[in-house]
Amino acid sequence: MSSAVERGEPQEVTGHIGAGLVAFIGVTHDDDVAMAVKLADKLWHLRIFPDADGVMNASCAEVGGGVLVVSQFTLYGDARKGRRPSYVAAARPEQAEPLVEAVVTRLREHGAQVGTGRFRTHMEVALVNDGPVTLLLEV
Repeated sequence: MSSAVERGEPQEVTGHIGAGLVAFIGVTHDDDVAMAVKLADKLWHLRIFPDADGVMNASCAEVGGGVLVVSQFTLYGDARKGRRPSYVAAARPEQAEPLVEAVVTRLREHGAQVGTGRFRTHMEVALVNDGPVTLLLEV
């Protein structure tokens, strides 16, 4: 089982992992490097994988899972009014890209196999959601 992100014509795989986590990362205006590092630590140590007894008690670090990191400004889309979402809460790419890179760097420092998407490109994300866990993490 694997997850990947592709872009462009012809299709180019920019990131790929086996079993692990797919993390869609949204950045807002008041996020900083400390928050990016905290998020990476949280992702790496989050106990959501089954242990030997089948209980969600193991982390990505413990199971040797990879992390596919995909920047996603649309996570900050606000569709409460009208039919067209507003993205004013999303940080500009110039601010967001270094923070997403800080998450990637910290995960690699932990020893994670990390795959990534690419900023400012149209991406196709293929993922396998193996189990009941989809979480919104905020730090």
